Amino acid sequence: MKKIGTIGVLTSGGDAPGMNAAIRAVTRAALYSGWRVIGIYRGFEGLINNECGELTSQSVSNIIQHGGTILKTARSKEFMTKEGRRKAYQTMKTYDIDALIVIGGNGSITGAQVFAQEYDIPCIGIPGTIDNDLYGTDSTIGYDTALNTIVEAVDKIRDTASSHDRIFFVEVMGRDAGFLAQNSAIAAGAEAAIIPEEKTTIDQLGNFISRGVRKSKNSSIVIVSESKLNGGVMHYAERMRSEYPDYDVRVTILGYLQRGGRPSAFDRILASRLGVAAIEALKEGQRNVMVGIDNDEIVYVPFSRASKMDKPINQELINVLAILSI
Repeated sequence: MKKIGTIGVLTSGGDAPGMNAAIRAVTRAALYSGWRVIGIYRGFEGLINNECGELTSQSVSNIIQHGGTILKTARSKEFMTKEGRRKAYQTMKTYDIDALIVIGGNGSITGAQVFAQEYDIPCIGIPGTIDNDLYGTDSTIGYDTALNTIVEAVDKIRDTASSHDRIFFVEVMGRDAGFLAQNSAIAAGAEAAIIPEEKTTIDQLGNFISRGVRKSKNSSIVIVSESKLNGGVMHYAERMRSEYPDYDVRVTILGYLQRGGRPSAFDRILASRLGVAAIEALKEGQRNVMVGIDNDEIVYVPFSRASKMDKPINQELINVLAILSI
């Protein structure tokens, strides 16, 4: 294998709080190892369009506490084509980049896998997504911060729900994974969570309404994952209004505020550990793996498993919410 002298680092897909902490960790760990670091702006799109610049220790000073990503991010349709990836490889040759570190979610890891296979490039993935849907890691960078943002918002919504005897359906992000919905429901004391991993029909929702609101509660919060697999928040709100017209139903879609904000201490520490681990993985000769965390230990997960296998939600969490929502 070619000796590594220069690495490239990029952030791709949706931004997540803690990405800057990961960029900082990758850069400083690489410099500590005697390697040169090239920052690639706007993800794979920037790699195609030669939007690159050298990173120094000073370049990543005072960024650990900021949300978003100093390298910017984008989704690249062109990178999905062979011609796009060929352009990206030419940029890597221009800057003498020997290995690539990709910080992002499922799509980013998949893109890195294809690129690595086509051009025999050592690629290491760092899981950066608020969805927490990558297989092989207990947590992804940004998930904890997003979870806390949701809980803070739901706490405020609860004040209004209680004041007006309302039922609020709150939609949260997560794509096709229910981790944010399920855990924010527990943390915020919500009465139910509707997640794609567990099909929830209006009859089940009706049982919850009958058991909870009519007997002891004058307001309720239902957290709904944005996934189209379960119909989305408007689907449940409309059916609620139709089948239970006596209840005052409101909908709140939290949207992109879940992605922003200063990363939590947990996400800063996780990002720092994974950033250093990505460099250590390259030094060990690892390639085409995602660095993850399992039982507080660093693990290497093959790209094929990280991006293709479904990450299961803990059934215990579903049971906990059911018990505590009475």
